[in-house]
Amino acid sequence: MLDQRLLRDSPELITTQLARRGMALDLAPLQQIARQERDLEEQRSNFQAEGNRIGKTVGQLIQGGSAPNSPEVQALRDQGNAIKQQVAALEEQEKALELQLRDALSALPNLPSPEAPDGRSEADNIEIKRWGSPRVEDGLQEHWQIGERLGLFETERSVRIAQSRFITLMGAGARLERSLISFMLDLHTAKGYREVMPPILVNSASLTGSGQLPKFAEESFRCADDDLWLTPTAEVPVTSLHRDEVIPAEQLPLKYAAYTPCFRREAGSYGRDTRGLIRLHQFNKVELYWFCHPDHSAAAHQQITADAEAVLEALELPYRKIELCTGDMGFSAARTYDLEVWLPGAGSYREISSCSVCNDFQSRRSAIRFKDGKNTRLLHTLNGSGLAIGRTMAALLETGQQADGSVRLPAALVPYFGGDTIAAG
Repeated sequence: MLDQRLLRDSPELITTQLARRGMALDLAPLQQIARQERDLEEQRSNFQAEGNRIGKTVGQLIQGGSAPNSPEVQALRDQGNAIKQQVAALEEQEKALELQLRDALSALPNLPSPEAPDGRSEADNIEIKRWGSPRVEDGLQEHWQIGERLGLFETERSVRIAQSRFITLMGAGARLERSLISFMLDLHTAKGYREVMPPILVNSASLTGSGQLPKFAEESFRCADDDLWLTPTAEVPVTSLHRDEVIPAEQLPLKYAAYTPCFRREAGSYGRDTRGLIRLHQFNKVELYWFCHPDHSAAAHQQITADAEAVLEALELPYRKIELCTGDMGFSAARTYDLEVWLPGAGSYREISSCSVCNDFQSRRSAIRFKDGKNTRLLHTLNGSGLAIGRTMAALLETGQQADGSVRLPAALVPYFGGDTIAAG
């Protein structure tokens, strides 16, 4: 969430920066509400100070010998009671304005970092690097063809169980998924991440704190009888792991690696990637998440991205690193790198990780602070997929396909899977 002080004192900064995202805003009405709220706060503070002064005077009069029910004392008490009523009325007005402001600000995305490249769409994203040699051959199959041929997953029966865009992993496919989860968690925990397996049902406050609500309600699955939602990503529960907390500065950074199933409606994507593992309503993911000191978040962004890249390199999967332009960044992000893995069967790069620094956007929404000497400050948060499991499996199947119909797995995965080949037939 954006700082109300910016809205009140420097609205032009907000309009200028969000214009980089392609948004045209008139913040004058909100600025007026913010200033009204500040004026009410000043009035309330003045009344409270006057009430305290009156209370102190009453105490001094009684200590000096005045009777508690004397006219002078009673007049002061009446005056004090009247002030209390005024304070209560001002507090109600403040709460109403605060709610208006919070609702309005919660719908505005994060301000992009000055380092983020300007642009309108993914066409303006900037390629930073490439790693590995993409396999380019005629006649290669796509992962869904390989998976169906080798009996790694069931699609039609999954529709019977749930609906379209769900999948049931079978045999070696289920074992490969489990192997990838364990491999990624072990790789990350060896680098200092703390493994966490949070709830996959999350409340509205958790979704709001991470930035999914209110804007992306239509993308999530909600439990009709409870204030609970199926989490769209582990970023949501891990953000709220420290909601409303003050973390000692010496404990920073806190680094978590979280495995969760994830659930998304994929609204607006019908007709795209309808076969296979790329765009499902339910999928598994290992998420990386940092809570860090604001002075170190830029370096942390480079590190969390490198940690996601390390998974692809260990699995010998060629990829490219893209910096997203301002018009293509996510709602909560200030700056984002995407990692796109090469799919030889499809002959294209596909996103497999998005690594973002959110600055204090999520920590303000979630009231996550740290103690910096005598001061309490908002910390910075970062998140990145490390990695999306289904898309990793898709890349492994397409990259490792052999002429005899089998799939060769990378050496790093052999101890987890129990072999180096998924055999044909």
